[in-house]
Amino acid sequence: MSLIITLLIGCFIGWLAGTIFKRSGNGILMNIIYGLVGSLVGGLIFGNFFGNGTLGTIVTGTIGAILVMWIISLFKKSK
Repeated sequence: MSLIITLLIGCFIGWLAGTIFKRSGNGILMNIIYGLVGSLVGGLIFGNFFGNGTLGTIVTGTIGAILVMWIISLFKKSK
């Protein structure tokens, strides 16, 4: 059950970051990947700065996902 909840939160974080970053058309799988990787990156960078609760996790993951999307966009523009 916790895997399903983690994927749903990752999907939400990816969607939210995609909306903020103005990046669309990635699909649900890429949103989950961006959200999960972004949560990992945000957690590594910010730690518990925004708190340990669900809201803190969403904020940290969203910031991390935006950073991941920005880095990926730099590589895509260079081609």
